[in-house]
Amino acid sequence: MRSPRRTAALLTTSTLALALLAGCAASTGDWTKPHPTPTAVGAVGAGFIPSSTPSPEATINPAPGSWDGVRPSDGYRVVLLTAGTDAPAKAVAKAVVDWAKAAHVDLRTVAADDNHIDGIVEAMDLKPDLIITAGNDLIDALATVTASNLHQNFLVVGAEVAEPTYNVTAVDWSGASFRGEGLGASSTFDEKSFTPKRTAAAVRAGVASVLVDMTGIVLWIE
Repeated sequence: MRSPRRTAALLTTSTLALALLAGCAASTGDWTKPHPTPTAVGAVGAGFIPSSTPSPEATINPAPGSWDGVRPSDGYRVVLLTAGTDAPAKAVAKAVVDWAKAAHVDLRTVAADDNHIDGIVEAMDLKPDLIITAGNDLIDALATVTASNLHQNFLVVGAEVAEPTYNVTAVDWSGASFRGEGLGASSTFDEKSFTPKRTAAAVRAGVASVLVDMTGIVLWIE
């Protein structure tokens, strides 16, 4: 029987399916030790940052590809928090894994299928630089937990918290923008919109926004 406090895992593309089911694998990083403060390597391009500072909870429309020129410094600690085995959740999770490999990110995973709030707490206990979520099932629990844990940055991909605090950033597009049970979405949900190209762009755009301290907003991409 699987322990409710699973060992977080370093992911690779080849171990994604196993990691999402088991929630554990070997890790090469020691997260018990301090590491250099993460920085942005490179810079976002024209059209990413609006001409005026976006207000909290605002939705912005960054220019396509304006996020491609920036990545985190090596050793950036990220937890991929997953819930659900539906195609959109898997697509987002794979996009995170692929991005982490390319960007030399120290990535671990926590599967929150058994208890969503416990899973979020488990991810926060690892003290990562960023928690990236995959799965609509997490949204209601995130709305409960994130506002009282402002020290922790979250990135929600393909969904959003209805009233995010400044530590919760989201990336949506037409076909994705689930906001929690009973709240509906600002567009018709379409799992076919979770293509590899779009989910990859969403992850990069969202991380770029966090790296330049433009958080607590929703990025709307094409």
